[in-house]
Amino acid sequence: MIRTQIQLPDQLYHQAKAFAAERELSLAEIARRGLELFLERYPRTPVPPGQWRMPRVDGGGIKVPLEQLSEIAATEEFTRGLSR
Repeated sequence: MIRTQIQLPDQLYHQAKAFAAERELSLAEIARRGLELFLERYPRTPVPPGQWRMPRVDGGGIKVPLEQLSEIAATEEFTRGLSR
């Protein structure tokens, strides 16, 4: 087993210590289990060199032609009273 040091924000440290104490576990065990869960949830999917592609994002089906984007933004600003 490898020993390591990590830095945690004060609030996260205190929450983790309380969580561990409630379950009679060490902070190290909580960290190990948390890392195991994280790595299980986000498995490494190696991409062969040269085959990387830009991730696709689902925009929710709202399509705005780029030509109209400036006009729509100006209308929104005016409607919401944000324009100067």
